Amino acid sequence: MKVAVLMGGMSSEREVSLRSGRAVADALRKLGHEVREVDLGEDAVLSLHGLKGWADVAFVCLHGRWGEDGTVQGTLELLGIPYTGSGVLASSLAMSKSTAKEVLAAKGVPVPRGVTGRVEGDGGNRETLLEEVEREVGYPCIVKPDREGSTVGTVVANDREELARGLEEASLYDEMVVVEEFIRGRELTVGILGLHPRPLPVLEVIPSHRIYDYQCKYTPGRTRYLVPAPLPGEVAARLQELALRAHRALGCEGISRVDFILDGEGRAFCLEVNTIPGMTELSLVPKAAQAAGLGFEEVVAEVLSSARLKLPARRGN
Repeated sequence: MKVAVLMGGMSSEREVSLRSGRAVADALRKLGHEVREVDLGEDAVLSLHGLKGWADVAFVCLHGRWGEDGTVQGTLELLGIPYTGSGVLASSLAMSKSTAKEVLAAKGVPVPRGVTGRVEGDGGNRETLLEEVEREVGYPCIVKPDREGSTVGTVVANDREELARGLEEASLYDEMVVVEEFIRGRELTVGILGLHPRPLPVLEVIPSHRIYDYQCKYTPGRTRYLVPAPLPGEVAARLQELALRAHRALGCEGISRVDFILDGEGRAFCLEVNTIPGMTELSLVPKAAQAAGLGFEEVVAEVLSSARLKLPARRGN
């Protein structure tokens, strides 16, 4: 099979995407496929158009905006190139933390209490937003860009001064920001894999920093990983059930990773759903899959097998 591995992109997660893409490309070659590595930059549309007639499948390893948010998926649909992972709508929904939270809450998946607002360029609404956060969320709280990944632009705030700085930092990446209650607890994640989705073992993340930030995610030795996570069986089963519910609620396909925080009272809150989780040597889904007896190449093969066009077939006139 001729497989185009889409990687790189223009988001803040470009370097991680390149690492994911190279690892996937190597695995695909070992599986016997003909592979073309495609680094999508500002000429992404032209690059994708050049694959028409060559690629049987596009394996999407893009993280963040202009890759994980439905834009590339929409272009592939127009070109008629089957692709891995979630479709246009699911990708767009999951990329927006605020919209995804609304959908998940409606489907019975617990999410942290929070506020979403637009930070105006002149800062004119800053005071109103600060007051709303203090009224609805309180301190400590965590400030995030609405549509970013890898905790880029994320700040923990303990008072108004830190909150104001956090809003400024997050707004560098997205005018829409999400402010949530900061829940102290255990960071857990559940990978979902397959055309007929099934949860992988729960993995616990123990970062060296207060939160599982960019450095902890991508610097060897900064984080400990426990898989299967040391949890009572009923708690692990509950997390897997919630992860599967979240995956289905957003309409995800092929692969996803659902992140949770488990507080001191044993309550689980869904933090976000990643439709294109990392596929590097430090990535969580491959670690969880290994605990389930699946090697990296097997994971790649299973994701590849789920590739398809997601929108209804175009009918001739």
